[in-house]
Amino acid sequence: MSAEQDVEPTRWLSSEEQHSWRALLIGTTLLMDQLDEELRTTFSLSLTEYEILVRLSEREGHALRMALLADSLRHSRSRVTHTVARMEKAGLVRRATSAEDGRGVVCSMTPEGYALLRRAAHVHVGGVRSHLVDRVDPADFAAVGRVMDAVADALIGARPELDIR
Repeated sequence: MSAEQDVEPTRWLSSEEQHSWRALLIGTTLLMDQLDEELRTTFSLSLTEYEILVRLSEREGHALRMALLADSLRHSRSRVTHTVARMEKAGLVRRATSAEDGRGVVCSMTPEGYALLRRAAHVHVGGVRSHLVDRVDPADFAAVGRVMDAVADALIGARPELDIR
């Protein structure tokens, strides 16, 4: 029996499903690009850098182990390391060896990083509101939240440590 015979037939998307899938891909890409551009133009801060500051702001002591930070952003550890290095040079964060076990590296937000986050939040939240929330019916927006929660729940599955929503 060949490998082709072992493959189950493809369950193709209907035209309506294909339309919705492509709308999700295109809309998400355009939205993220727009939010990134607004932060870069106003604060010289990328959307990824903003998200790092948000994640840190939500944690005790405004600090998080680098590995957990990378996992929470769903980015590679090397990508987060490079981004944090740039942010460290800008004085927004600092890194230190974990005081708990001496093995891991902890990233913490500086007062300058927190001040920038507070200023940038106005632009970011305003962009989310004007480009997404205010453009759709509240029931539709709530449905999007439910859909993406179901997707996240299913994909996180056996890795609950990644769920720091």
